[in-house]
Amino acid sequence: MNLHDWIDELMDALDLETEVDEGLILDLAREAAHRVQRPAAPISTYLLGYAAALAGGSPAKTEALAARAFDLASRWEGGEKLDVDVEVDEVELPETELVESD
Repeated sequence: MNLHDWIDELMDALDLETEVDEGLILDLAREAAHRVQRPAAPISTYLLGYAAALAGGSPAKTEALAARAFDLASRWEGGEKLDVDVEVDEVELPETELVESD
């Protein structure tokens, strides 16, 4: 089984029908793992997915959010953010209400 097979199987298991840009996700994971610390990789990609879902899940919004996350990770050194001004597209996230589940 390769990565594409795994993604297809996981999407079926999670009842998801969307396109996955694995390169974008892997780039963020690599940058977070190397610049911040290894556990930052899965947490960063999870948070990217969550933010992308809140933003409507469009590829353009997902790419803009990924660019913001990648930029933050790339400026992180030794546990602290470096002060470097980089222009990154803004993405508006809608206000949401949290719903408790049983």
